[in-house]
Amino acid sequence: MDQLKPSPANSSPLTPLHFLERAATVYADCPSIIYNSTTYTWANTYQRCLKMASSISSLGIRRGDVVSVVAPNIPAMYELHFAIPMAGAVLNTVNLRLDSRTISVIFRHAQSKLVFVDYQSESVVLEALSLFPPNCERPLIVLMADDGEYGIRSSKSHLHGNYEEMILNGDPDFDWVRPESEFDPLTLNYTSGTTSSPKGVVHSHRGIFIGAVDSLIEWSVPKEPVYLWTLPMFHVNGWSYTWGMAASGGTNVCLRKFDAAAIYAAIHKYNVTHMCGAPVVLNMLSNVPHGKPLEKPVYILTGGAPPPAAVLLRIESLGFVITHGYGMTETAGLVVCCTWKKKWNKFPAAEKARIKARQGVRTPGMAAVDVIDPESGKSVARDGKTLGEIVLRGSCITLGYLKNPEANAKAMRNGWFYTGDVGVIHPDGYLEIKDRSKDVIISGGENLSSVDVESVLYRHPSVNEAAVVARPDEFWGETPCAFLSLKEGVTKKPTEEEVVAFCRSNLPHYMVPKTVVFKEELPKTSTGKIQKFVLRELAKAMGSITRSRI
Repeated sequence: MDQLKPSPANSSPLTPLHFLERAATVYADCPSIIYNSTTYTWANTYQRCLKMASSISSLGIRRGDVVSVVAPNIPAMYELHFAIPMAGAVLNTVNLRLDSRTISVIFRHAQSKLVFVDYQSESVVLEALSLFPPNCERPLIVLMADDGEYGIRSSKSHLHGNYEEMILNGDPDFDWVRPESEFDPLTLNYTSGTTSSPKGVVHSHRGIFIGAVDSLIEWSVPKEPVYLWTLPMFHVNGWSYTWGMAASGGTNVCLRKFDAAAIYAAIHKYNVTHMCGAPVVLNMLSNVPHGKPLEKPVYILTGGAPPPAAVLLRIESLGFVITHGYGMTETAGLVVCCTWKKKWNKFPAAEKARIKARQGVRTPGMAAVDVIDPESGKSVARDGKTLGEIVLRGSCITLGYLKNPEANAKAMRNGWFYTGDVGVIHPDGYLEIKDRSKDVIISGGENLSSVDVESVLYRHPSVNEAAVVARPDEFWGETPCAFLSLKEGVTKKPTEEEVVAFCRSNLPHYMVPKTVVFKEELPKTSTGKIQKFVLRELAKAMGSITRSRI
């Protein structure tokens, strides 16, 4: 057997781009994308991506060049997930809700050669380019118009052309650029909270291939699902389901903007079967006044923050089937999942929701997941109580941070990727996140999980959203400060004292918020995560609590 070695016949580089090529054969006449009055088939999408890849190459874009996209969930955004790497370039999807300064930083750090911009983001991208230093090369700009507007603005001097013209002029027989190695870079994504020192996360063709297939298997996605795009494609490339939908021959239902009404309307109109979203989306769907249960179940994969058990209980009572997982930009999607056990179906609804709120176990494609003591480097006790840092190992992990050796050395050591998240392992081996390391509140020497406090606050009948952060306290060092928004239609708003009393009846006294602040809406990122750093600054600005409390 020692004589048997890899050969060209058995060692072709893994790449998710092959999914589209296959879909054009297997699912040629099946719908690939639905958007307003437009419907494409998988044969259409393959041809459009080939022609766009051809046009991108004709602009002088070469293997390894970065091409950026600033767009919402529209067909062009989906197509560019294939067309850009099919031209040999690296795909960089940019959060379209960032300000011009941050976008400018990303373009310069990534050294973007070409930028595709949706017409609604044109002004912010032009402002970002105006912030470039005089001697810094600017990328070419291609406009993505909508609803038949393409072709109108191409005369503008700052535009190289528009999206549909590039497809029209592309070569349908283009020989797309295959990766030389499966470790060639495929995507470059910037972590949320990017500042003047951005962290650009690079993923390989191999990592994305394995992550996409892994996610389909873990979520038990069948062939030809109808997938509603409520998760932004710019956020970790839609957790790699952009490529995964091509592998399964799914129908991508695109929405430029959405709210609860738009989601429910799309579910009924297109017979949606699957969707992804942060817990804020679950909360939004479960709080619709007079909401009626669905006629058919819709499967939702959620992650990004621990969903409160109370929210899971409400959303599943409406007919949604929730799967909860854990991942981050550095994993290209979810790599830990609360894989359900049949025996749990016998439990009461509240107990099932509590179990489902845990993050779970490693997906089939991951090599290892653990929670370790940061000082000793050893695994913590499997008791559901002992806190440690979550570490990961597997093919889905990023190649590293672009131009940032210090961050790479800090995150990748001892054979692990260190997440910065704090969690516990339960006796059954299931992982549960307790906090980001920076969000742990240390009160009187006790480590206090803000997530545990939030899960209780979400059980209050008037609370819509809850976030708990540390507020300085002269006696205890830090104490919990709760920021709350209330549900629509609440006639009798609770007082701070009533919320504190509710928490006292459901939590150890040291975990009870000492401050409660009511707000119309809590600040969020574009992907629905509550911006705790904003709330921490607000709590800090309140000053220290001077009187001691027991």
